Amino acid sequence: LLLPWHSQMKRSKLTTEAYINGVLAGDRIVLSRAITLCESHRPEDIRQAEEVLTAVMPHTGGSIRIGITGVPGVGKSTFIEAFGGLVTQRNKKLAVLTIDPSSQKTKGSILGDKTRMEELARNANAFIRPSASGSALGGVSSKTRSVMLLCEAAGFDVIFIETVGVGQSETLVHGMVDFFLLLMLAGAGDELQGIKKGIMEMADAVVINKADGDNQSAAKRAKIDYQNALHLFPSDASGWSPKVALCSALEKTGLDDIWEMILEQQDQTKQTGFFHGNRQQQQVNWLKENISELLEGAFYESAVIQSALPEIMKQVEAGELPAMNAANELMKKFLERK
Repeated sequence: LLLPWHSQMKRSKLTTEAYINGVLAGDRIVLSRAITLCESHRPEDIRQAEEVLTAVMPHTGGSIRIGITGVPGVGKSTFIEAFGGLVTQRNKKLAVLTIDPSSQKTKGSILGDKTRMEELARNANAFIRPSASGSALGGVSSKTRSVMLLCEAAGFDVIFIETVGVGQSETLVHGMVDFFLLLMLAGAGDELQGIKKGIMEMADAVVINKADGDNQSAAKRAKIDYQNALHLFPSDASGWSPKVALCSALEKTGLDDIWEMILEQQDQTKQTGFFHGNRQQQQVNWLKENISELLEGAFYESAVIQSALPEIMKQVEAGELPAMNAANELMKKFLERK
């Protein structure tokens, strides 16, 4: 089926109207190209990406945004593939996005993501896209948010945002989703070790994967441990009490319970008004993040800063100039530039 905007496809660039129409029609090819446009560093592409995002904005916000993270070896890819399959069986269109602040060197690979989720990659109701480490529209967080909005405008009902890196990425993802799911293992020693308290506090659900075979009894014991641990944390503003669930992504058991849990949390937070308020606060935080990134970029790209920075850095390195004094001196030069 050839759509009107496909006549442009052989050319290197689509018109803004073609991007908008293609995304809103759910055209996967145009969606992919729109995402690439948002990743571009070219000034003309940045302007066009902003126009596209502004136009599709009224069609965003209708998905369930789910963040998924987990300890190494937890079987995250297998879980996402199995759980994603269940979501699409519920007649939902699913987009899987990855976020990895640590991938500056590798830049990520769509082939890698599709290779580790072969079944989901072939699913007509699923779309998999990795997040670039940086972009002209902002850092990892901004870029992933832009992709999320494009996917929502393209008609995706559920968005999985998977953390690939560790530490910083969990906080980034938590700040852009409605439900934060933490995958854990049982039977690997002290289950509460190796996971930061802050990440546990962010979780709306702790899901113990690989609860199958000889590991079932250990998984049940771990469930009690996690339930006890979660009770120690103060309840947050959402009013939702984090739950602990067991599943086996390999055997595809326990997945229905997790989906029902997410739907329950969505209903509860919408009834209390937290859902809408949280979405609004996330938008404001996104604005602040973008301002910070744009200011930092303008600062380092300034000719006066590029001229003064090497000598001042030498003085700081040699211990001749306090870092705060140096920062104030540079900021003064930046603000007084002509």
